[in-house]
Amino acid sequence: MPPNYDLAAPGTISDRTVPPGRPAARTNPGGRVTGGRAEAGLCIRPYTSAVPHPDPLPAGVALLIPVKAFSEAKSRLADVLDPTQRARLAREMATIVVRAAAGMPVYVVCDDRTVAAWAAGAGAEVLWRPGRGLNPAVSEGVAALRERGFRRAVVAHSDLPLAERLDRIGAFDGVTIVPDRRDDGTNAIAVPTDAGFRFAYGPGSFRRHGAEARRLGLTLRVVRHARLGLDVDLPGDLAEARASVGDLARPEPGHPGTGPAPSA
Repeated sequence: MPPNYDLAAPGTISDRTVPPGRPAARTNPGGRVTGGRAEAGLCIRPYTSAVPHPDPLPAGVALLIPVKAFSEAKSRLADVLDPTQRARLAREMATIVVRAAAGMPVYVVCDDRTVAAWAAGAGAEVLWRPGRGLNPAVSEGVAALRERGFRRAVVAHSDLPLAERLDRIGAFDGVTIVPDRRDDGTNAIAVPTDAGFRFAYGPGSFRRHGAEARRLGLTLRVVRHARLGLDVDLPGDLAEARASVGDLARPEPGHPGTGPAPSA
């Protein structure tokens, strides 16, 4: 059985494998034993720079990317990017996530025709789900993958500018979660397509998804990954992303600037 990873605060390390639902004491790097703090007493790992994976990678795994309308994305960046730049940023990051599939079939679930055209051009299959909202759209997308014969789905958000080798996330049984750097949201998650997993995105989704894995009796693995943990919601996130992807949503030649468009 692969090791379970905990949902407690980053920094505590344990090499024990704990069955789902069994509390366990742990020793953190400072030597203090902690027990029962994390739900189900799972073990935890700190952030890593590489996703552990078996070799060879299994077949029957597909990547599902929910993508909202580019024109509506990243409103919290309005102080540093105008609407055109925000739409371009959303498209650029989504393209990076598609390329991180590393050979997995890619499906984009959306309800915007511009996004659908982009997805088709990027080599992804479009799952058209108008007016569903994020959680129902992802649930229906996973169900569609099951109907197409896929055993596992890797669901990744489209705003991961440093995404890489997402295929490795889907190479384990049970549920794998890659939380954001705040241990709050769920940047990527791999689930069996026939598990009936209930998605619950939004603030605090990391812990809700961990609880759902336990409810289903599935082995849970949490991978805190330095690159996959970065999603772009705030100006500081964008600055950090640009440190690695320097031309991300930079002004095009002749563009008036990097701030919001002037009012009429």
